Amino acid sequence: QMRLVESGGGLVQSGGSLRLSCVASGFTFRTKEMRWYHQAPGKEREMVAGITSDSAITKYEDSVKGRFTISRDNAESTLYLQMESLKPEDTGVYFCNAPTYRLWGRGTQVTVSS
Repeated sequence: QMRLVESGGGLVQSGGSLRLSCVASGFTFRTKEMRWYHQAPGKEREMVAGITSDSAITKYEDSVKGRFTISRDNAESTLYLQMESLKPEDTGVYFCNAPTYRLWGRGTQVTVSS
């Protein structure tokens, strides 16, 4: 059974940092592109970062460039999102995604207070 489980969210003050993790199971993680999505309250889910299977290429949505870093540990089947200089508009649920399988985790809540 393919599965993605996110963790690491929480409540943080503006300017703070968080590190999100996503543990994958049930598929060959090391060969798959992975993505993080953000869903703000009342808005559509949007991709914020993506990474190729070998970590050679990363991409970011403009609003998080220079503040967020996506990475992965293929030996541990884990995807990460390091979030720095957090802003109130970063508040929402963050989801891990394996686009090949259209597989989603249940998400982890991030709340940034001003």
